[in-house]
Amino acid sequence: MKLLGIEARQHASYHLSRYHQVEGFGADLFVLNGIGQEGYWADGRYRIVGSQKIDDIIAAAQEWHAAETFDGVFTFSESAVITVAAVAEALGLPGVGVDAARKSRNKLLMRQAHEQAGVPHPSYRLVGSLEEATAAAAEFGYPVVLKPTLGAASDFVFRIDDPAEMADRYRITVQGMQHMSPYLREAEGLDLGPHGVIVESFLDGHEHLFEALAWDEEVYLGSAVDRVTAEGDTFEDDVHRAPTTLTGAELARVHRVITDSAHAQGLRRSVMHAEIRYHRGDPYIVEIAIRPGGGGLDLVARVTADYSPIEAVMDVARGVKPRVHHYAPTGVHMMGTCLICDEGELEYVRIPAEVSEAEQTLMAGATLRPGDIILRPPNGNNVLGFLIVTGTSAQDAQQRLEDFADKIEVKLVGQEPTTTKTPWERLRPAHVAQ
Repeated sequence: MKLLGIEARQHASYHLSRYHQVEGFGADLFVLNGIGQEGYWADGRYRIVGSQKIDDIIAAAQEWHAAETFDGVFTFSESAVITVAAVAEALGLPGVGVDAARKSRNKLLMRQAHEQAGVPHPSYRLVGSLEEATAAAAEFGYPVVLKPTLGAASDFVFRIDDPAEMADRYRITVQGMQHMSPYLREAEGLDLGPHGVIVESFLDGHEHLFEALAWDEEVYLGSAVDRVTAEGDTFEDDVHRAPTTLTGAELARVHRVITDSAHAQGLRRSVMHAEIRYHRGDPYIVEIAIRPGGGGLDLVARVTADYSPIEAVMDVARGVKPRVHHYAPTGVHMMGTCLICDEGELEYVRIPAEVSEAEQTLMAGATLRPGDIILRPPNGNNVLGFLIVTGTSAQDAQQRLEDFADKIEVKLVGQEPTTTKTPWERLRPAHVAQ
């Protein structure tokens, strides 16, 4: 099979490991970047358009398709899902459609779709000023959540506890969202929907992540992961654990919410990364993205639930139903975390072989390179990379994660070397079903 992977603007080397997986799963992979780095992919299978404009990207894809006859087009980038939908339509290849892609990318349009379908979701309001944001917060009741409509990776997403925090965080969000990398990586000339700020009511319960698949009228939950970081005023995806502690009855309710949400977004054949958060004992939709979850969640799904999101992407791109079943844990325990450090310019990250090559290590790697500038909340949300390990129990996996993280050395320019920070020091207890 011949597949075409696309980014309007290359996200450094973040998706490279997944491209190698696609190749390893048997595809002839071609990569097209609107703006990209020379030598990023194999000669003859890599092209740089030299433009981030959607018309130029489509024209380049059409020209290449005429020569190669691709079976499907896809992306792993949240910032390229609308781009790929537009390219798929232009090439006559399977896709979700531009309208569904837009509803699955823009947080306001997504909320509106959920509301119209009657799906449990937080109250929300698009605001255009601090006064409007403060009024919405007063109506919903503090705490509230402030977020950009076109964000990703929790950039400029804040929990707000009072009007003083709102004044500070609103200013930071409005300024920062104009320059945040997920927005700057979008294709130019596309209708992305409103680029603004939303205030949402706060969902007070535990959170869970699902790698899922919509296929015609059925929705499958391929894997389930518990998010177990204790939160402050930001929403960093620091620590995850599998298998989920949700009961069968709880999973059935979650399945219904995700199914209704996916259909509300217009998704009938799509890989999905769904996030659910509980509020007063009930599951609410946070969002559904139309690509696999990041940070190694594809590997977690394969090992802990026998579901392969990357292979699902390959199949859906060419219009073939993937191998999928409803969630069934394998019995393998997993714990994973983002690798984080202070702000600054990265000099190096050293991950010893006893960590990276351990039998129990699913992923241990940096996604940033020396010279990259690291921003941390409230200025941004850059992570060094990811560490994911397996164990014979939840306790075994957590202990291994702590031990391995203490062996990873980080050096920022002008600062002393440290080990990676340990966000699980604030780890909350596992969810216990009521």
